[in-house]
Amino acid sequence: MTRRAADSCPGVLRLHEAADGPLARIRVPGGRLEPAQMQALAQAAHDLADGNIELTSRGNVQLRQVRDAGTLTDRLATAGLLPSATHDRVRNIVASPLSGRIGGSADVHPLVSALDAGLLAAPRLADLPGRVLFTLDDGRGDVSGLGADIGVHAVGPDEFALLLAGGDSGLRVTSADAVDVMLAAAHEFLRLRGDDAGSWRLHDIEHGAARVADGLGLAPGAERLEFSAARSIPIGWLEQDDGSVALGAGVRLGCLPARVAEFLAAVERPIHLTPWRSLVVTDLAEWAAEQVVRVLAPMGLIFDADSPWLLVSACAGQPGCAKSRTDVRADAADAVGTGRVLPGVADPAGVPRTMPAPEVAVAGRQHWSGCDRRCGRPQGEVTDVVATDDGYRVD
Repeated sequence: MTRRAADSCPGVLRLHEAADGPLARIRVPGGRLEPAQMQALAQAAHDLADGNIELTSRGNVQLRQVRDAGTLTDRLATAGLLPSATHDRVRNIVASPLSGRIGGSADVHPLVSALDAGLLAAPRLADLPGRVLFTLDDGRGDVSGLGADIGVHAVGPDEFALLLAGGDSGLRVTSADAVDVMLAAAHEFLRLRGDDAGSWRLHDIEHGAARVADGLGLAPGAERLEFSAARSIPIGWLEQDDGSVALGAGVRLGCLPARVAEFLAAVERPIHLTPWRSLVVTDLAEWAAEQVVRVLAPMGLIFDADSPWLLVSACAGQPGCAKSRTDVRADAADAVGTGRVLPGVADPAGVPRTMPAPEVAVAGRQHWSGCDRRCGRPQGEVTDVVATDDGYRVD
């Protein structure tokens, strides 16, 4: 599929003019934030935006209602969150959040740094569309089902399957070669894309995955792994392999208040953003982990894996999106607060075709959308709750 419009994916240097004001998207390769970077984001959200940090489905962050783009650029560059003016939008790298700390066949986080450095060092790769996605899965299968354009999946301590357009290419590489092969695949994608500005993703190019694999000059094997969109949100008390503690925290509708972010920064431990709009605070002593939960749970972070908040996602809705028919986030939050987000699996066939927001009661994973575009919809089995002119439709 080739789209007619050019890619308009936002970044820091090219803001999106949302209905409620300019929006900046900040890439966080591998989802890792140092405490000082979290503090810088919190301060920017408070001083220059609407007071919140939005988590995205690629482990990046967004700031809405940006009031001073120049100052924001300077602050993010100082914090190391904007290392290149030319490669601002192309550093979309998702990695297994718990890799190197809990389980997995290989630690992929060193590959994140190497891949990001390789992208930044290649002037040609600045031409990648802002929607291209790289994934690094440590073998547990948590991010390989996200449909990456280019990814690797650990099949052993020193062997990775190369993923192209969301599927196993049959090619296998060592950890030493993984980043170079991924970068070569990115160059091949650009070569095949040529002047076609409408091919935002590798699957937009006819037989794109096979053609990239051929261009790499490697011999594929017969084995092909199958991947699905695993929903492996790490929540609560997580014991690391080294005896330390990691805390997985859900964030209500992916919206992190700046004040909460400041408290997270004060913990002074690395933070990993996940593609499920949650976060993991790592490398904690037990006493420190207990204090974090005691302070941040009352502030809205979710440490209970059974919380109904973890079943719900939503698009921006009004007032952020001019195409939305209603304030979707307010309606979704009301559904959670009044007990209308239910456990179990939804049966849309048994739900009336349309209904007012206060009557929507849906079981299981659900995504609330302000229109039929269903922006931000997560991968996998999800019930759609879509706003119409006559109320919400449940699909």
